[in-house]
This record gives sequence, structure tokens and C-alpha cells, in this order.
Amino acid sequence: MRNRNTNIILRGVSILFLTAALVLSIVSLTSYSRQRNNYPASMNIAGVSVGGLTPTEASQRLLEVYTSPVEMLYNDAIIHIDPAVVGFQPDVETMLAAADLSRTGNSFWGGFWDYLWNRTPPETTIPLSATISDERLREYLQNEISTRYDLPPAPAIPIPGGTSFLAGQPGQTLDIDRAVLLIGDALRSPTNRSVALTFTRSSAARPTIDTLAILLKQIITVSDFDGLIGFYMADLQTGQEIHFAINNKQEISVEPDIAFTASSTIKVSIVASYLINHGSNLDATTTEIISRVLGKSDNSATDLVLERINTAIGPLIVTQDMKTIGLNSTFINGFFYLGAPPLSPRPVTPGNSRTDISSDPDPYSQTTPSEMGSLLADIYQCAQNSGGALIAAFPDKVNPDTCQLLIDFMAQDKLGSLIQGGVPDGTLVPHKHGYVPASDGVVRDTSDVGIVYTPGGNFVLSIYTYHPVTNIWDITNPLIGDLTKAVYNYFNVSVQ
Repeated sequence: MRNRNTNIILRGVSILFLTAALVLSIVSLTSYSRQRNNYPASMNIAGVSVGGLTPTEASQRLLEVYTSPVEMLYNDAIIHIDPAVVGFQPDVETMLAAADLSRTGNSFWGGFWDYLWNRTPPETTIPLSATISDERLREYLQNEISTRYDLPPAPAIPIPGGTSFLAGQPGQTLDIDRAVLLIGDALRSPTNRSVALTFTRSSAARPTIDTLAILLKQIITVSDFDGLIGFYMADLQTGQEIHFAINNKQEISVEPDIAFTASSTIKVSIVASYLINHGSNLDATTTEIISRVLGKSDNSATDLVLERINTAIGPLIVTQDMKTIGLNSTFINGFFYLGAPPLSPRPVTPGNSRTDISSDPDPYSQTTPSEMGSLLADIYQCAQNSGGALIAAFPDKVNPDTCQLLIDFMAQDKLGSLIQGGVPDGTLVPHKHGYVPASDGVVRDTSDVGIVYTPGGNFVLSIYTYHPVTNIWDITNPLIGDLTKAVYNYFNVSVQ
């Protein structure tokens, strides 16, 4: 009887344990099944933890992360960019499909067994799947960021009342190629969604040539010079020109350019014509004669050069050579010795045909600022083997060595005033100056033409002045020096 009761008790206990185990198993299985409907704790999609979330919840979280704005820092601005604006689209469906496959692809019972033993499943990472339009991103950066926030270089500006310039400020331009990479990485990142955009520096801009022209005219109008001045400048790097004339503080037309007495500046044309007609293989005597012409402005040596061109009509050949290269207002109509007769009636040119203004030019020798400046620019281009009218007009007679020889002769003019007086010591200025007294002994014409070589760029200056009463050296010389200094500083703002 006792054993029977014991067996009944044991059987009851066993049934109780079995029932409890069954209930526990059912509860665990139900819990696991519910958990299996969500993503495992160790799963992340595109760097976003989705453990314990349903697919719907995971989708919402992914969209919250990847549609949040990317912060861009540029200059002092903080800019937020909407990913959709630049064509960034996370492919949530593809990523969830991959996550579902990973979640349901393993054995149900194997997973349940791991669940029962509280084993942590291995970490599962689903990579980001997204599209981005580089074209739309570039367009956005160009139109919305670069256009608004780039800093253009600020040009140097002239100092009022002087010949110098205040240095400009460098510019800043968005590095769009680098920005595309940085923003693309930020758009694809769930956490690092802030970008410092990079930029490139641009040098401070030189003042515009129009600004220089205004400064030059101001220098003349505030000076004590109240005569006629013709000014021509050519930038030998770009070909840009400044050309104007001012008479008694009022600007006047330079169409056509005004004829001035060429005085000794015509000697550049004379030596150029000699080299055109006789070549640059000079003997020692000829070299010495030309050095006296351009280095010492020796008139008797100039007549020797004209005679070597042609004993009778050397000046007329010089004039014809100048016409050949398009200088129609430049001529010499006789030799330099006293009493030399004119070789033809005074040539009528565009420059001396004007009726509104006259510098009372010498009937023997005339030119215009622009024509003599153009001649020097042609000589420079020829020496640089970069074309010019001289080589075009005389291809078999002129070469770079010819033109460089002419420049070397001009460099022997060591006046130290006028154009040379407006540049720093040691600056190379091949030039030819001119001033000549009229028949009454009064100097009314002063001029200087030259090529100025500088670290910031080379340029031609051609400046002619005339005063109907007297051209006072102490007024004209510093004026031409100041004009030269202003142009020099324009080309060399950073080294003033």
C-alpha cells in the first residue's frame, strides 16, 4: 500500500515536471518565434543598429538616419544640404530584403537551440545600398555654394594722390572635385555627417588696366604740366594698351593719334632701318657709330648711319620702311646736320592732318606716341621670337638676333631721368629720349620711349610732351617719372 502511494506521488511529480517542461518549451518557442519575426540584436543595416526592430521600424530608422541633412562648413558659413536635393536615395527595400534573408535563412531549430542556451548570434552587417547623382551634386555645389560663398580676389587699388597701389586680397574658390568626394562619404555615413569643405587660393588680382588708365590721367591733371601730352603703354604679356592724350588738363581724342616732333626718338627707326637693309653682322666701326647714335644721341653719327643706308635718300628709305610696318605718321625728311635741306615736301600724315590740335611738329621728323610704342613692341616681340610686324614685313632681313641687337643698343642710353627716373635702380630700360630746342632756343618738346623689364611683367612706354611756351624740365621730367612709376607699380604690386 505504501509503495503504491509512493509510486502515485512520483508519477504525479513526473507529470508535473513534464507538464512544466512542456509549458516552458511552448513559452520559449513562442518567445523565440516572436523574436525571430524581428531582427536579431547583433544585426545592423548600413551601420544602423536594428536589433529587436521589426522591418517597418528598421525602415523608419534607416530613413531617419540617411535622409537627415549633411552639415557643410565653408568659410564662416554653416550650410545644411538635403540628401534628396543632390540625388541621394537609400535603397531601403534592397537592404531590408538582404536583412530578411539573413534573419530567416538559418535553421529555425538551430536558432531555437541557441536561444535556449542563451547563445549570442554572430554579428550580421548589411552594407549600404544607395544611389547618388554626382551631376546633381556638382550642380548644387557650383550654383548654391560656390556662387554664393566663394571669395573673388580683390584687386589692388591705387592710393589716392600717389603712384602706388594698396595690395589686394587673395581669392578663395571651392574645390568642387574634393567636395564631391567628402560630401559623398558623409551622405553614405550614418554618424559622420559633417564636412569641412576645402578650397583653393587664388592670387590677389592686379588692378584692372582701366584703373591704371584713370590713375595715369589723374597724375597728369594734378601735376603742374599744362601743355599737351600723348601717352601710350603696351602690356607685352597680354597686348593690352593704354592710349590717351591730354591738352591743358583736358582729355582729347587720339583718333587719329597726334603728331609730335620725333626729335631723337626717331633714331630708333633709323637704326632699325639700317639693320633691316644691311643686316646685324656689324663691324667694329659700325658698332661704334650706332652706339653713339643710341647711347649718346650723337647727330653726326646718326647722319653716318643714314648715309650708309643711302647716301642721298637715306631718310626717305627710313620713312618707307616705317610705312611698310604700318607706321603712316612716322617719317624723317632730311639729314641732321645744320642747314640740311628737306628731301621732299613735308609729308602729309593722319597725325599732322588734324585741325583741332597741333603740337607744331618739326617738318623734318615726326611720329606719334602710339606708332613709336608699336615699333618698340614689334622690336620686343621680334627679339622674343614671337612674331610682330617687323618679321612679318621683312622675313628675309629681320630675325630675333637683329631685334635683340637693337634693344642692346637702346640700353646704352643711360640718361637716368624721364622713364629711367621712374623705376628702381638696376631696372633694365632700353629707351631713347628726345628734347630739342626750337629755332628761338626754347625747348618745347620732351619725349621718351622705352621697353621696361620688370619682375611682374614687361611693358612699353611712349610719352611725348609739348608746351607752346616752354617745356620746363623740372615739371616734365618728374611727371614722366611719376607716370612710369605708376605703371611699374601696376605690374609689381607685391614688391612695392
